[in-house]
Parts: sequence; C-alpha cells; structure tokens
Amino acid sequence: MSSGTFCPRCGDPVPARSEPRPGEPRERDAVLCDDCYFEDFDLVDAPERLEVRVCSRCGAVHEGNRWVDIDAEDYTDVAVDRVTDALGVHLKAEEVRWGVEPEQVDENTIRMHCTFSGIVRDTYREERVTVPVHIAKQTCDRCGRIAGGYYASIVQLRARERVPTAGEESRAVEIAESYIAEREATGDRNAFITETLDVDDGIDIKISTNQMGAGVAKRIVRELGGSVEEYPTLVTEDGDGNEVYRVTYAVRLPEFSPGDVIDPEDGDGPVLVRSVRGNLKGVRLATGDPYEAAFEEGEAPDARKLGTVEDAVDTTVVAVEDEYAIQVLDPDTYESTTIARPSYVDPDADSVPVLSSRAGLHILPADAVDRDDADAGD
Repeated sequence: MSSGTFCPRCGDPVPARSEPRPGEPRERDAVLCDDCYFEDFDLVDAPERLEVRVCSRCGAVHEGNRWVDIDAEDYTDVAVDRVTDALGVHLKAEEVRWGVEPEQVDENTIRMHCTFSGIVRDTYREERVTVPVHIAKQTCDRCGRIAGGYYASIVQLRARERVPTAGEESRAVEIAESYIAEREATGDRNAFITETLDVDDGIDIKISTNQMGAGVAKRIVRELGGSVEEYPTLVTEDGDGNEVYRVTYAVRLPEFSPGDVIDPEDGDGPVLVRSVRGNLKGVRLATGDPYEAAFEEGEAPDARKLGTVEDAVDTTVVAVEDEYAIQVLDPDTYESTTIARPSYVDPDADSVPVLSSRAGLHILPADAVDRDDADAGD
C-alpha cells in the first residue's frame, strides 16, 4: 500500500491505494481524489448516432462488407445488436449491469435508451445514454443485379421434333425455382432467377450463375428426360484479365413424352409411354405387358406417334369374350367391335377409355386418363 497523498487538482487528501502489480502500468489518474476523478469519468463510451443499411427490396441488412438476409418484420433487434456492439464500458468498472430500451420514433428512426451501472473505486455509478439509430433504405448488390437484368446463364427448354408441352414447361420452371430456393436457404445470395421467357419453341430461364444454370439443367433432364449441351459465349474480362463466359444450357427433351401413344412398328402393337427418363418405358396396349426401348435405340425408339391420352374417350363395354378379346362400342361408328383386351382391363367394367388411331382401336389404362380434365371438357 502507498502512503496517502494530496490531489494535485484540488489539494484534498487522497487515501492510500494498492500499488499496481509488477508489469502492470500505473493508472495516470490514480493520484486524483474521487471527486476530481469522477469529474472526467465516463462509465460508457457511446456513439452519437448509428446507421443500419437495409435493402428496401429484400430486407437484407449490411453487416461488415456484405449483405445478410434476416427473417424479421422490423429492425429493432438489429438496432439493439448494433448499439450493443458499439457501446464501450470503462475498464475499471466492476459488477456491470446494463439494459437497452428501444423507442420507435418513426419508420426509419429508433432511439435506443441505454442504462449502465457498475462499481468504480468502490463507488456505485450509473449512466444513461441515448443513441439514435437511422434505418437507411438502400438496394443490395443482389437486388441491384436483378433489377438490372443481370444473368450469367440461360437454360433453354426445347424438345426434339416437337414443342414442349405446357406441363413440361411448367414443371421445368418449378424445378428451377426449387433449385434456386434450396441455394438461397443455405445463405447463397448469388442465387436468383432473373427472368423466365416464353418463346415459340419452349422457354428460356435466365439464371444468376453458370454453376446454378448447370445444376438446373441437370435436374430437368433427370426428371423429364432428354439431354443437355453447353454453349459458352465470351462476354467480357474481369479486373484480373480473366475471361468471363455466359453459358447457354440447351435442354432437349425426348421426341415423345409420358402420355403419348406410339407405334414402334415392331409387330407387337402400340405403346403408351409412361417414362422417358434414361430410355423410353411404357406399356403395350394390346397385352398390358411392360415395354422398354433397347439400349442401342437411345432414349427413344424409331416410332410414329398415334395420339395422346388426352385423345381418349370413354366407350361402353359390350361383352368380354375371353382373356384376350373384348367387345366395345366403336366411338366413331357406334358399332360393336372386337378388340384386344390388355391385362389391365377390369372384366367387370361397364366402360373403358379407348384411343382410335390409324393402328386401330385400343384400350388405355384407366389410371393414365385424367378424368377430371375429361369431365371439365364436357
């Protein structure tokens, strides 16, 4: 313990205090009495004003050198965190307690009323400060790119020898949106779809990065079948002189799609297409046996299209002749005619969906015909 001294500012005696430990710097104001010491003492160091940058489009908040998505209806919690990080408590204070009470002044201003208390020189000290926080509405990098029409890749949905169906186009867009949503959920702010365009022979989906364009194209092919080819185009160079490419991912769906009725012309009759993933798969309409295109035929056999399940109509069952034949009422001539009875036909059915084509009259599986659409059309 050092002996008592006099305050160099006011001359009052200063009680003896503990000497600093070896290596610890001596406090410059230790020689002051308590009254003089607390004249210049600030328990809390607080900024006069803080600003929180918020994207007016998506609600992201700028933190450090990046934009961060938050799930909040207002920014009070963000303001509390910013003020808490910005406040500093005197190192000599012990048993510090504090609280922050926000006051919403208007849409873009929050007053943060902060109360701090602690023990300094065995004396209880309390201090209140008010920090205004301004919510500055701006546009984040991501929303700026979207608004500016930026994209790095295009996924083109097309089909061989035909135009993609409305269902295929709708599903392709759903696949793209789902893929991008998954990336956004991981915090990837570079994930977005800039635009989806309907064109004469399909759709074009403009996507933010080449990697995501490739991912979307692969998912579409995985579900809808077909193939994808890449066509890069040099658009510019970055600041380091590296070439920057925009890539078009051309998705080509197979010539046939699920729901088509085709004739492979192999002598075994028409086939209802069930799947085109990998290679074409379906069911023979004459027998009900499964059908799968041979590996050497690629994704689809050399066949002619006879129609689709949408062309099917219900007709009356006249009589079941045997395991392989059934009499139905021809929907075109209204005459009783005998046709092949595939294994999927219910022998007790009063009516069946049939397709009339150049190959004749064939019964379709009941589960392949959308009854709701058929009823709506009536």
